[in-house]
Amino acid sequence: MGRRKLRFSNLYSFSCFKSPATDDHAQIGRKGYSRVVYCNDPDNPDSLQLNYKGNYVSTTKYTAVNFIPKSLFEQFRRVANLYFLVVAFVSFSPLAPYKAVTVLAPLLMVIGVTMVKEAVEDWRRRKQDVEANNRKVKVFGKSHTFTETRWKHLKVGDVVQVDKDEYFPADLLLLSSSYEDGVCYVETMNLDGETNLKLKHALEVTAYLHDEESLKRFKAMIKCEDPNENLYSFIGTLHYNGSQYPLSPQQILLRDSKLKNTDYIYGVVIFTGHDTKVMQNSVDPPSKRSKIERRMDKIIYILFSTLIAISGVGSVIFGIETRRDYEDGKYRRWYLRPDHTTSLYDPQRAPLAAFLHFLTGLMLYGYLIPISLYVSIEIVKVLQSVFINRDQEMYDEESDRPARARTSNLNEELGQVDTVLSDKTGTLTCNSMEFVKCSIAGNAYGRGMTEVERALLQRKSGKPVVEADDSCNDLNDMGKSDERLMKGCWIHEQDSDRIRMFFRALALCNTAVPEEDKESHCVFYEAESPDEAAFVVAAREMGFELYERTQMTISLHELDPGSGRRVDRVYKLLNVLEFSSSRKRMSVVVRSMENQLLLLSKGADSVMFERLSEHGRAFEAETKEHIKRYAEAGLRTLVVAYRVLDETEYCNWEAEFTKAKTAETADRDVLVDELADKIENGLVLLGATAVEDKLQKGVPECINKLSQAGINIWVLTGDKMETAINIGYACSLLRQGMKQITITLDLPDIDALEKRGDKEGASKASLESVSKQINEGKFQMTSAKASSTELSLVIDGKSLGYALDKKLEMSFLELALSCASVICCRSTPKHKALVTRLVKTRTGKMTLAIGDGANDVGMLQEADIGVGISGAEGMQAVMASDYAIAQFRFLERLLLVHGHWCYRRIAMMICYFFYKNIAFGFTLFWYEAYTSFSGQPAYNDWYMSFYNVFFTSLPVIALGVFDQDVSARLCLKYPVLYQEGVQNILFRWSRILGWMCNGVLTSIIIFIFTTNSMIKQALREDGQVTDYAILGATMYTCVVWAVNCQMALSINYFTWIQHFFIWGSIGFWYIFLIMYGYVSPTLSTTAYMVLVEACVPSPLYWLVTVLVVVSALVPCFAYRAFQSRFRPMYHDIIQIRRAEGSEEIESGSSVSGELPRDVKWRVQHLTEGLITRKS
Repeated sequence: MGRRKLRFSNLYSFSCFKSPATDDHAQIGRKGYSRVVYCNDPDNPDSLQLNYKGNYVSTTKYTAVNFIPKSLFEQFRRVANLYFLVVAFVSFSPLAPYKAVTVLAPLLMVIGVTMVKEAVEDWRRRKQDVEANNRKVKVFGKSHTFTETRWKHLKVGDVVQVDKDEYFPADLLLLSSSYEDGVCYVETMNLDGETNLKLKHALEVTAYLHDEESLKRFKAMIKCEDPNENLYSFIGTLHYNGSQYPLSPQQILLRDSKLKNTDYIYGVVIFTGHDTKVMQNSVDPPSKRSKIERRMDKIIYILFSTLIAISGVGSVIFGIETRRDYEDGKYRRWYLRPDHTTSLYDPQRAPLAAFLHFLTGLMLYGYLIPISLYVSIEIVKVLQSVFINRDQEMYDEESDRPARARTSNLNEELGQVDTVLSDKTGTLTCNSMEFVKCSIAGNAYGRGMTEVERALLQRKSGKPVVEADDSCNDLNDMGKSDERLMKGCWIHEQDSDRIRMFFRALALCNTAVPEEDKESHCVFYEAESPDEAAFVVAAREMGFELYERTQMTISLHELDPGSGRRVDRVYKLLNVLEFSSSRKRMSVVVRSMENQLLLLSKGADSVMFERLSEHGRAFEAETKEHIKRYAEAGLRTLVVAYRVLDETEYCNWEAEFTKAKTAETADRDVLVDELADKIENGLVLLGATAVEDKLQKGVPECINKLSQAGINIWVLTGDKMETAINIGYACSLLRQGMKQITITLDLPDIDALEKRGDKEGASKASLESVSKQINEGKFQMTSAKASSTELSLVIDGKSLGYALDKKLEMSFLELALSCASVICCRSTPKHKALVTRLVKTRTGKMTLAIGDGANDVGMLQEADIGVGISGAEGMQAVMASDYAIAQFRFLERLLLVHGHWCYRRIAMMICYFFYKNIAFGFTLFWYEAYTSFSGQPAYNDWYMSFYNVFFTSLPVIALGVFDQDVSARLCLKYPVLYQEGVQNILFRWSRILGWMCNGVLTSIIIFIFTTNSMIKQALREDGQVTDYAILGATMYTCVVWAVNCQMALSINYFTWIQHFFIWGSIGFWYIFLIMYGYVSPTLSTTAYMVLVEACVPSPLYWLVTVLVVVSALVPCFAYRAFQSRFRPMYHDIIQIRRAEGSEEIESGSSVSGELPRDVKWRVQHLTEGLITRKS
């Protein structure tokens, strides 16, 4: 291909040509801008001295060297683990009431299991690193040829070749590409989540480097900024052939972005490994701990306080009794030999003995602290996450994506969500645009009915409307709705010339790149946005097919109205004035085959109508009316216009424009914008487009169920207010009978102040207006409470900015929280994060944010729980989220089923853990009191060590993984059940203290009944009465039976696993006692043959076990029977109705007359209570 004089750089004026100003380049060489890169010169002595980092990347938390010390540090940051470590050390002293090994063994086991888990997770990260580091890339070597090498061997200054669809191995300076002007297309989805292609271009001075011969002679030096995390800026200078060339981000290719639509590029390595911008950005997400876990820490502190208290009580009594053992030269308890003692028992130094006994008590009663609690919860949460990941009901076949729990720390919080804050585009909708309607020359085309229109019609008529296909794949639906345009029929229309220009503009005014599928030979388009793809496809359906794009030309297959055949037309592309959020429009300048200069433009109606010429407004009123109608139907609209340019005018403008965009001055961008405005005037209106972003399947049903569960739903969208309101009705966020409160600054007085340039006056008036509207809304809130009417709040972005002011935020929040639904229109990413923070911090309740794009990341990280939608806008939201789902509708099951189950399981599990440890620990205390606080434990050392590890740990893990109060079907059928988590019914302080008191009561029953039944009874064949060993074994048997049977009573849903763990734990106690009893008495001590010789042959042992265990369970059983009958919780009511053979529980339904009146009232007011709670 011959080299053309016209460069591709002449075409792109904004994002592609933002070179840094000279002020920034003056910083080169200073602090922060000291990096020097010698390009293609590895033998340069100066280069060898720089000693930059290699390209090896590691994302692991540990290394082989620091794993043990770092992991141990992580484990002993937990107070409980640190306590047991101190106890383990002290247990080597004479103060210990048991052998040191019996404390060390369970501690090492718990720590070891956690470290193994950490090691496995880190090994998985290491495998990903190895895969990335060993990818292959072509490097230009000393032999002046390209050879393959691994990524990890790359060095700063190397010249590499990257081929199409390959990732960039490091941060590169683009030298040249397969295009003669050195441009390339880059996909940055791994960096910012955006799937649209970015255009990069090389400097003209290096664009000629197309072969090994030219690269052989290439030597240069780069001076640039030091490594930093800013993805969107780069300051540097290329020193080449005695000249300096400023570098901008448009010449930089970042690691982990992908080369697209370009055969190959040549680049020089600037940053490697952890110096690359993507690695500089790879910080850990904000640490999130669940509220239950934070409360659990407080419970641990309570237990520590209890431990200190009972140790203190015991030491005081021990000190008093010890002092009394020697009074007036007489020994009271002579058998203790007070005359021959150590400091542990010395009547003459009773205070010291009491203090040492206090230390002994701290170790002895340490079993109040559950050593295996943390590791058990971690195991349970990981297994819960596995079930979430493998839930077939949350698997999306279309995208082949399952649900994914990216963290297991927050599983229980899924069951406590009070407010959901959601993005709209791509979250509630498909983000797959469908060109459904248009207005051309004042005529409306497209007769289909959108989802919003169906919802509006259903709301007005009260009758269901037939749903259309829920597919999110069709980009063009015109063929289903209007035959006047399809199959070339538009040529018979009265305004066929304008129709032809309209669709020609859609085919030309874009940056879409046509690609051909090699298998099907179908043409598809790589477009910067779904909207643009929809426009190009719609133009193709109407006979204007974009089939080829080069740097200089756009080629179309056009339908010729005269012959009715398709002809090839080539348009010379002269300029592209790109779309930006400030410009709100995009334009192209092309030259037709007839040598006619055309400016084609499309943009928002707010900026396009003011640019029309006097003679170009022929059907402005009709078009505005159609746009209004389209917005009410939930459609996204753009205005299309054109202008025929005069040759002289264009040449003069082009000269000014080229001068402005190549200027290295601080006001360069302002000059470029002004010149773009200059030519984008005097336009002729062609019409308007209307595309539909369809709702995802199941969104209305999901929102309706979440609302029934009492969850407040806020939608934060960038759409217009009219569009957002109608989308709200379509997705059931706004419902019939709701009273709508609207806050907007679209007011004539404020517009007048803004047009006069009175910014201060406009700001003051806006603040006052928003304050007034909020107060009016609060007045409506009061009247709505009296009539039990649901409220909804709609606020635009401008008003939201003022509502978040410190003076108004609490009033705004009070109003918003009283509403069932809130819609914030025209919201920026900053608004989303600020609103989320406001709701989270001011209410103290659980917030969940859900979104799919890079603009939702701040919101996801700010919320208590972030849920990412793995949709069309890339994976940035997913990477910043705690949970990922493929469709919004899966949020219903994630919260109402998994959230409810996980909350209930974790709450029950923690309460039970404290119950069983208190029940066990206090039997030690009662025995101590019985023996005058002698410091002698009631049980054998290994009994105590294995209690939390083997005899009671597995059933509680099974509870945390498998228990279900009701089935998944009933969780979805009765969303009100979710309120147990929102109101924290199962883990409030009253319930926690209730479980603790039950543990104390269980210990009292076991100790008193066992001692009174067993002591002085002969259990051995030789007639010996019950001794310390038999009493300890019997009491321990009763504890193991009682706590495991308590678990059986607490479980609602039995599987064979629960049965195996519960009864297996009890059975393992007997097996252990038999095996341990056969060990030498020097090791087994009090356990030697105690079961075989003393306990098993005695009927009394078995009778006591049965009676004591039943007695210990009676209080809890009686309470649960009373509660479920007279003060039932939500799940109790459902279980009662199921037992009666009816599952219908609705507000106002008749309830069985056999139920107590309180239960009837509670059933009847379940749903009504939610409305009252919100109010």
